[in-house]
Formats: sequence, C-alpha cells, structure tokens
Amino acid sequence: MSEITTTFEPPASRTARLAIWAAWLRRDKLALAAVLFLLVLAVAAVLSPFLLDAAATRPGLRQRNLAPFTLDAGWLYVLGADTLGRPMLARLLVGAGTTLGIAAAAVLGSMVLGGCLGLVAGYSRRWFAQAIMRVADVIMSFPSLLLALIVLYLLGPSVTNLIIVLAVTRVPIYLRTTRAEVLELRERMFVQAARSMGAGHGRILFRHIAPLTIPTLVTIGAIDFAAVILAESALSFLGLGIQPPAFTWGAMVATGRGYLQTAWWIAFWPGLLIMLTTLSLNIVASWARVASDPHQRWRLQSLRRAPK
Repeated sequence: MSEITTTFEPPASRTARLAIWAAWLRRDKLALAAVLFLLVLAVAAVLSPFLLDAAATRPGLRQRNLAPFTLDAGWLYVLGADTLGRPMLARLLVGAGTTLGIAAAAVLGSMVLGGCLGLVAGYSRRWFAQAIMRVADVIMSFPSLLLALIVLYLLGPSVTNLIIVLAVTRVPIYLRTTRAEVLELRERMFVQAARSMGAGHGRILFRHIAPLTIPTLVTIGAIDFAAVILAESALSFLGLGIQPPAFTWGAMVATGRGYLQTAWWIAFWPGLLIMLTTLSLNIVASWARVASDPHQRWRLQSLRRAPK
C-alpha cells in the first residue's frame, strides 16, 4: 500500500493569486494606465533628487520664463523654465519626491495611529474606548484644512509640523473604519474559539483580528493619499507648507499664479501632475476595492481579455 503525502506550497499559491490579479489588471485598461503612471512617478520621485537636484535649484537668468516645447537650451527645458530660469522638468521630478514623501509619511502615520486606536476602541468595552471616540469626534468637528492652517500658523511651517498636522487630521478616518470592522469581527466564531482556548486579549486583537482589517485600511489609504496630496498642495499654495529653498508641486503652483498670463506653464505643469496623480490613485483604489470584493469581482472577470 503506497503512502500518499500532501505538500503545502504557499509560495506557488501566492504566485497564482498574483497572476490572477495581474490578468484582471491587464483587462482593465484604465486601471493599468493608472498603475503604470504611478510606478513611473514613484521611480522618478526616488531617483530624481540624486540626479537632478542641482539642475532643479540652479538659476539660469538667460532662460527666465523660457517657453516650453523647445530644445534650444537642452532637454531639461522641454517644459519651459520658471521665473529664475530653472528647468520645469527637473523641478517637477524633484518636487514629486517631496510631495509624495510628505503624503506617504502622513498617510502611514495616520493609518498606524488610527488603526491601533480603532482596534482598542472596537475591542474594548471599557471607558477609554468611548474616550477615544469622543476625541475623534472633536477632531472631525473641525474642517481639516482650517485646523491645519491654525496649527501651522501657531507652530510655524516646517516639514515635520506639516506631516504631523496632516496625519492627525486624517486619524479619525482610519479610527472609525477600524472600529466598525472590529465590532463585527469580535463576535465571530474564530474569536470565540481563540478565547475559549485561553488566548489573551492582545493575541486575539493583533494576531486574529488586526490582519483582517489591513486590506480595508490599505484601500482607504490609497484614496486618502490623494486627499493628503491635495491638502499639502493647498497649504503650500497658501504659504504655510514647505518653505524655500525646498519646494513641492503646491508651492510651484503658488509661485506661478502671478504669471498665468505671461508664463502659464509655471503653474500649469505642477497643477496637471497633481490632478493626474490624484486621479490615478482614485482609479487604482477603486479597482483594488472591486478586485478584493468577491461580490463585485465579476465586473473584472467579465471584461474582455486583453489581446495577445
């Protein structure tokens, strides 16, 4: 009698799942274009500060307000130059690193803090769970942009203060979402089984419940990333964000607002990148939400296969 053995190969199953998601992504042309745009932007944001930082900050008075779509001054000036003769292409790529870095730090900070507080507020039945929710209600009662303006005006504009303000104003979103999911998950059978087997509250919360909330938080984080970029751009536009010599896309729009009639490209290109980035993030977040929901996944499965 031969012995039958079964082998568990999680890497192969993970690879198969990734292949399925990649096939769905290839079928959705709009989501694929958004992902490719974000990947190119991320690579440019990482590499450009090392390659183009000198070109982005070095003035060239001969190229002041140089019009775009000309290569007379070099390929870096294909999108024109600003009021000090600095190439717009180099400044856009270097500014992408600062803009996306601030947004990523703020989203990650608010996601971690709001997620942890939401786990406690949803799982615990003690008084501090209600206290956490009341603090979140107080933060949400203020318009986030107005609260950020007041805090930055009092503390002074800096990168650290900007990240902290943007993170704190977004915490209630993750807190309330995590709490709502934990309230439902804590009543499920697997939690009751873990409790009956002697598992402590910390193990149940962080080993069994927390991993199930991560996909939702990641989806919300992708959408919120776009909102944080817009908030940072608005603050920089109002002069309370990044201060010179550092710059972001929002600060570049603020610089070019006085030259819209004579040098429109100074404000147009960073504004266009802000719009395309936020649009791409929303498209990818919407696609990921549909792909991760078994009840909505048929929309992707029914799309026509991409031609080979």
